[in-house]
Amino acid sequence: MNSTQITKNNPITISEEVFGTTTDGVSVKSFTLKNEKGMEASIITYGGIITTLKVPNKKGVSEDVVLGYKLLASYEKATPYFGALIGRYGNRIANGKFSIDGKEYALKTNDGSNHLHGGVKGFDKVVWTAEVLKDKGALKLSYLSKDMEEGYPGNLNTEVTYTLTNDNTLEVAYQATTDKKTIVNLTQHSYFNLSGDFTKPILDHIVKINADRFVPVNRALIPTGELKEVANTPFDFREPKTIGQDINADNEQLKRGLGYDHCWVLNDQNEGIRFTSSAYEPNSGRLLEVFSDEPGIQLYTGNFLGGTLPNKQGGIYTNRTGFCLETQHYPNSPNQKDFPSTILKPGDTYSTTTSFKFSVK
Repeated sequence: MNSTQITKNNPITISEEVFGTTTDGVSVKSFTLKNEKGMEASIITYGGIITTLKVPNKKGVSEDVVLGYKLLASYEKATPYFGALIGRYGNRIANGKFSIDGKEYALKTNDGSNHLHGGVKGFDKVVWTAEVLKDKGALKLSYLSKDMEEGYPGNLNTEVTYTLTNDNTLEVAYQATTDKKTIVNLTQHSYFNLSGDFTKPILDHIVKINADRFVPVNRALIPTGELKEVANTPFDFREPKTIGQDINADNEQLKRGLGYDHCWVLNDQNEGIRFTSSAYEPNSGRLLEVFSDEPGIQLYTGNFLGGTLPNKQGGIYTNRTGFCLETQHYPNSPNQKDFPSTILKPGDTYSTTTSFKFSVK
């Protein structure tokens, strides 16, 4: 294992080791970023996946709070995107089709008739090029998605930089450029369980989402086009409440997702990076706050985790043992003219930042 001590002004250490080899023979590295406060993040070049995220509890004990696997082979098999970078388009595109300037593009479909999270081999299943930014306590990952990969137009140069700070924040900064007009919607798909015990459901986590509206979906989980007020619905997280409080309510939207699997329309969209959401787990005292400049956030409560996936603590993952807070543009935006645009043009730079800040209370 190679270890790099960062400067006195930024006492983050970054170590590197081999995580495994893909089925087609590509070596995958793991980089572990550690700060002074006992927080550490391990990220592999396969899928840009956060494999572990150790965060102190109220007693000062650091425990892993993200779902994942011990072995690369498990990530290569069918997986619910544990910890992965998602692209070119996070969430769903109806029937895998969209048009730019009157030309229709057909994407690979991998969610029934729909395109989900970048397709059959999205950004979660490719090996990224890594560069350690010693002076910043950061890891920069790069990937060139070639023209028509998974059906998307344009050669897309993508960079994602993970930065760990000494206030226990993991920042994820995305940038992309293209040589042909295309669509882009990148996100990070970590599943959190702030208890540190992956056998425990996340229903007791207390969540707040800074959103007055959400995006209703049809039976295929594709947006209807309406942006609905959260008031007087189970989707109202403007005041903190447990995930479990309303998750089993008699509500058609909850039935379609088997729980929460929806995008919220975040408030204050013109203010740049701002508070979007938080989650608090009372027993550990861990508080997660998410800050972003994105217009939406998907709360997914692990409703399809099933009971067959190997738990890295030795057991099996069961439904609702992890939740995701995925900052993003709304699902199916390319086919909804009233949703914020996800078009990227040559000469422009796609740029967005999300921060996951941990503390205790």
